[in-house]
Amino acid sequence: MLSTIKNAYAVSKPSVEVAHSKQIEEVAKVLEKAGFLKSVKVFKESGESFKKLHIDLIYEDGRAKVSDISRVSKPGRRVYKNYRDMKPVLGGFGVSVVSTSRGIMSGSDAKKRKLGGEIICTAW
Repeated sequence: MLSTIKNAYAVSKPSVEVAHSKQIEEVAKVLEKAGFLKSVKVFKESGESFKKLHIDLIYEDGRAKVSDISRVSKPGRRVYKNYRDMKPVLGGFGVSVVSTSRGIMSGSDAKKRKLGGEIICTAW
């Protein structure tokens, strides 16, 4: 999903559709709440057996709202952080998405709740 969003911003697409999963939906909602995505909607086309996620992208004065989205924790190398070790992304201009024991949330929310977890991605 992250690569799809990054590529769509590169070619100035207004929206993208990706396969649905609960984790992808939660990550997209955190990015929407942080102001990097306009809207996130779950839908199911008639005749299809799987749900999809429709994501509307944001542009300001013809420029993409997101400069970069990068995956931090990968299948070959998981990255975990304690809440004390979580630093602001790009001096507070970005957001990190963290999978905690209380669900997927932004790094700042996890730090406020004193929860550590797996760093999924960062966006700025």
